Amino acid sequence: MRNVTARGMLRRDVLLILIWPVLALALSIFIWLYTEGEVREGRARAEAQIQETATDAAHAYAQQLGHMIEHIDQITLRLKSSWEEPGTTVNLERDRALGLFPDNRPLYASIFDRDGELVSSTVPSPLGRNISSLDLFSILRDRCCLGLTILPTSEGITLDRPVIRFARRLERSNGGFDGIALVSVEPRHLVIFQQNAVRGRHDFVSVRLLAGPLIATKAPGAGGDFNATFFRTHPNYAEDEGFRQEGADVFLDGLSRYVAWRRLEAYPLVALIGLSTGDALRSYQGQVTARRRTATFATLLVFALAAAASTITARGTRRRRQAEETQETYRLATDAANEGFCMLRPLLGKNGAVEDFRLEDCNNRAAALMGKTRQAMIGLRVSAIEPAWYAQDLVRLCRTAMQRGYLEEEVRVAPNTPIHARWIFRRLIRSPAGLALTVRDITEEKEQAQALAHLANNDALTKLPNRHWLNNFLPSEIKRVARQDRRLAILFIDLDNFKYVNDTLGHEAGDELLVQAAQRLSDTVRASDKVARLGGDEFVVILEYIDAVENVARVAGAIIASICRPFALSAGTGSDINASIGISLFPEHGRDAENLLKHADIAMYAAKAAGKGRFAFYHPHLSDTLILRLSKERALREAVEQEEFVVHYQPRVGLATGVLTSMEALVRWVRPGQDLVYPGAFIDVAEDMGLIVRLGELVIDKVGAQIAAWKAEGLPLVPISVNVSPQQLKSGTVSAYIERCLARHGIAPEWLEVELTESAVIDRSAVVNRELAALRTMGVKLMIDDFGTGYSSMAQLHRLDVDVLKVDKAFTTALSEGEEGRLLFTAIMSMASALNMCVVAEGVETGEQLGALRRLSCDEIQGHLVSEAVAPELVKPLLEKRVLLPRPSGPGRVVPA
Repeated sequence: MRNVTARGMLRRDVLLILIWPVLALALSIFIWLYTEGEVREGRARAEAQIQETATDAAHAYAQQLGHMIEHIDQITLRLKSSWEEPGTTVNLERDRALGLFPDNRPLYASIFDRDGELVSSTVPSPLGRNISSLDLFSILRDRCCLGLTILPTSEGITLDRPVIRFARRLERSNGGFDGIALVSVEPRHLVIFQQNAVRGRHDFVSVRLLAGPLIATKAPGAGGDFNATFFRTHPNYAEDEGFRQEGADVFLDGLSRYVAWRRLEAYPLVALIGLSTGDALRSYQGQVTARRRTATFATLLVFALAAAASTITARGTRRRRQAEETQETYRLATDAANEGFCMLRPLLGKNGAVEDFRLEDCNNRAAALMGKTRQAMIGLRVSAIEPAWYAQDLVRLCRTAMQRGYLEEEVRVAPNTPIHARWIFRRLIRSPAGLALTVRDITEEKEQAQALAHLANNDALTKLPNRHWLNNFLPSEIKRVARQDRRLAILFIDLDNFKYVNDTLGHEAGDELLVQAAQRLSDTVRASDKVARLGGDEFVVILEYIDAVENVARVAGAIIASICRPFALSAGTGSDINASIGISLFPEHGRDAENLLKHADIAMYAAKAAGKGRFAFYHPHLSDTLILRLSKERALREAVEQEEFVVHYQPRVGLATGVLTSMEALVRWVRPGQDLVYPGAFIDVAEDMGLIVRLGELVIDKVGAQIAAWKAEGLPLVPISVNVSPQQLKSGTVSAYIERCLARHGIAPEWLEVELTESAVIDRSAVVNRELAALRTMGVKLMIDDFGTGYSSMAQLHRLDVDVLKVDKAFTTALSEGEEGRLLFTAIMSMASALNMCVVAEGVETGEQLGALRRLSCDEIQGHLVSEAVAPELVKPLLEKRVLLPRPSGPGRVVPA
């Protein structure tokens, strides 16, 4: 019987050992079946994506191509109409000179008469002048009603390079042949806008005639050859659109490709996109390799684990189960936790009550937590553990566990105890032998939880409390203050001009500035006050224990003074940063966190609208003010999008001659249903909203277009100056935009001048230096507008490095108010003259001012005495008149010139 049992156990042991390789084999088969299935599905997905990409590209190309061919067709129709219109002379050379056929496009038009002789052409020096021998000429001469005829790429008739010809028959009034209107287009013109349609080295995009001949090709691997061919024979795609994979035998380079095509609706052309199979599936092939490599690794890992499991199982079959009481106690402990554990046996007194506990056994981890070895721990009485108060606490804990049968808790370890951990989790389970004690060090878990709580409640950049913390703290703080019948102040702080630090110096500089601003806020308030960052450049300060509103105002002023100091940043200097602060008080302005924050936010908007760099207390009427502000911002944003602006022009004249020397462009907002809105009412809002750069570009473009229009009318031009704000200059895009504008409107740089503020020129950041240098290199004159109102002084005049100094009208007004004003203007004139700057007096409105400026030998003047800013249609008489300055005819009198 014993032998039978032994054989049965042997068979069972063998089966337990062999089951692991069998499971490994089955799992490996599953892994490879799954992997190959994923490979097949991956190819299907990849090809579906390729089809979608190629089809979309073919459709887009066909649409773009259709627009281009339609444009060319319209040109041929216009040429035909002009030729066939009685009494009309076709002069393509003149049309080209007028810009009707831009020189920057590879598109050329020609007219040939009924004998094939060239009549007119946009080609400056055409080569061939008779085409009567060409097949094209005989086809259009002998057949009518052909419409637009498109020919494959061939050498040009009037050009020395390959072109695609679009021709249309010209007819006399009786329907007879009268010549040919011919538009020649270089092949690249039909594919140049497909730069991103294909990317692979062996991909291509092309346009072909319905019969198959190639018109033009664009391929990354073909260099600049726009006539590169790929097909062995002309392809024929019968359907209007489609997609399929073509084999390697179809193409000259022996590579298979996915081809998508789309036929143009109105013209006999087909747009094709060819994607090399190898290039298109390269990502998929990489995935296949990765999947199979992963499957191989998984298979090896499965068999390795199976071998290890078989080894462990084989060893396990040779062991005997031991079922003593101590082992059962250990089982209970290890079931609860696999870390430090001990077996404690209760020691009974004479009356049968538990008096103490002795440690019967423990593992090394438990001994390490106590700072002892396992041998030193075994046999130790709990009451003998030092210090005595800790031992008494453990004895009481063990007695409680004996009574209840189970006890567990998390404990923060007190100082001066033998436990080598800051937090522990302990579980005591009663067993037949006594108590099974499990101890686990949870210090790391607790610290991670605390770290997560810190992350949830603190801003990662500035280390200040964040919005989440504020939302939890403020309601309870308000309740505490209300119970104590005290007051509380909320300061909502927004950093003015912070966006432009990000735009000009980069986001790293912006982050650096936020960290410094947070430190300044913390240093300015008391230790009992709270500073939090809401996000972006918005902060909140909570002032506790305030006695008077004046104290709140004092703190707000101190914060503004602290923030307005220049910030030293790695990428430059943040010198234009300031703080706008809105203040709400508890309980006057609200009794809950939501209303206090909302009202402080509204007050902050009021402070910002009042000129920034200031604070404002909340008043109920501010809500209406905020609504009006937001309404203006929304209207201004729409106005910029729809270009609801016009430009007026104010003349500038030479004081010695009275001749018109220049004009300043001044923008006006044509707000629907209202009178013209002047810049003072919307420029600051545009700067706050970040719209000033786009608005400035609109003004520059309108001025460029107006100069071009006056030039086309043959009017005598004078330079026009445009105002450029510091934000535009710091954006780093002004010089490039002006250069494009001059090129677009065909005007020279001498006709455009730039007016800058003092602060923009004094702040010599790398971006500003680069922009000013680019403008000077371009030949654009620079001038300082409203000199004397900015950050510079006469001592800094030599740093401005400009051509013209426009003195603020306050200095002009001061000329008639006393000797001090005259001396100040004289000083400005002297320094500007030494620096070779032209001086312009702004705001000249009276003859007395004019006389004073003449005595000071001022160079030029501008103001209502000469002319107010006028609409473009009123500028023409000023340009023709030229002499605008009134001339003196005696003391105190002015007679118009």
